[in-house]
Amino acid sequence: GCDSGFGQATARHLDIMGFQVFASVLDLQSPGAQELRRSCSPRLTLLQMDLTKTEDIQRVLQHIQAHTNSTGLWGLVNNAGFNDTIADAELSPLGKFRACMEVNFFGSLELTKGLLPLLRSAGGRIVTVSSPAGDMPFPCLAAYGASKAALSLLMDTFRSELQPWGIKVSLILPGYYKTGTTCDPAFWNLQKQQLLASLPQELLQAYGEDYVEEINQQFIQFMKVAVEDLSAVVNSITEGLLAANPAVRYYPGQGLGIMYFIHRYLPYFVRDLFLKGFFINPKLPRALRREHHNDVKKA
Repeated sequence: GCDSGFGQATARHLDIMGFQVFASVLDLQSPGAQELRRSCSPRLTLLQMDLTKTEDIQRVLQHIQAHTNSTGLWGLVNNAGFNDTIADAELSPLGKFRACMEVNFFGSLELTKGLLPLLRSAGGRIVTVSSPAGDMPFPCLAAYGASKAALSLLMDTFRSELQPWGIKVSLILPGYYKTGTTCDPAFWNLQKQQLLASLPQELLQAYGEDYVEEINQQFIQFMKVAVEDLSAVVNSITEGLLAANPAVRYYPGQGLGIMYFIHRYLPYFVRDLFLKGFFINPKLPRALRREHHNDVKKA
């Protein structure tokens, strides 16, 4: 996942450090891929891969095996992630849940399993970018959060099972950073319009179009806290790859300490209130509002 964001910055950083980097991108002609060609040494190899396509993954596996068969592979960084829905779980189409699982879970699982023979021969590292949304019920992030929860548990299982082979596994749980389309209001406005157009009439009546609009506006407002400097995440990934005893979990980003303290030690309702105050606090669905009940009574 090196087209943009953490993946692109990490690939460049590791190349500068002198490592041979295999950087997968969704599109070899994307601006991110062209930027890596321009800024990195000839050691860096760009590989086209869509994590939802087994044939892409197999082609990449064959290429990496051919170039590392004698040495093994020291590190795998699972960074690619996908989310294009900000809405309640009930409002999020099943296809959105499946799309998140395909990229964020099954794609990472297939690639990791395919590279394990090379990682085992080197006693290497697996570093995976997950999300605090996989640990906590962030409002309106059910599809993304569920996929990241599955990914985090999978990698924790790998960490335990691969210990005898000398492979160390770390999770990165970043705060909110400016990467890819995550902070593009035009992208999220388009996703909102597509969601509204796809909702069954009964569901749209129950929640109200203004409910979905309000969620989108709050999320666009939240974008202003996104951190542009990705170095804390890049440094955490690098430490996971290179430290003699890397941490099991890294938490680069602002506000995560208090967030996890509340999550672990305070009652659930406090955590839920905190997440709504920090992220998105949806208004009442239309069917639950007093004015709606008054309108129904008048009718």
